[in-house]
Amino acid sequence: MLAFPSAIKIYAAVQPVDMRKQFNGLWTTAQEQLREDPKNGALFVFINKERTRLKLLYWDGTGVWVLAKRLEQGRFSWPAPGDDRAKLSLAPEAFALLIGGVELRHGSLKPWYQR
Repeated sequence: MLAFPSAIKIYAAVQPVDMRKQFNGLWTTAQEQLREDPKNGALFVFINKERTRLKLLYWDGTGVWVLAKRLEQGRFSWPAPGDDRAKLSLAPEAFALLIGGVELRHGSLKPWYQR
């Protein structure tokens, strides 16, 4: 289980990102594409084109964290890219549901999700 400060801002990149990117590449993407400063303490969520992998970028005040998750089956629910938006702001509860396998639009579990 991941735990972040309750007042954390979470930004999901709407456009897919090359998952070969690591610390510097994701940092640059947060700055240039999402127009946010990673040192402000926000959590950044990136997804690949197939929506089977995601990476998180987080500055904790002393260093940068990059966390990754790969699904063994199924896909993450993800907002469709819009013409004018590069990011979507998520509430911590919505973020937990998203990575936990809940379809945000319908409030139902994805078929691959099992407990």
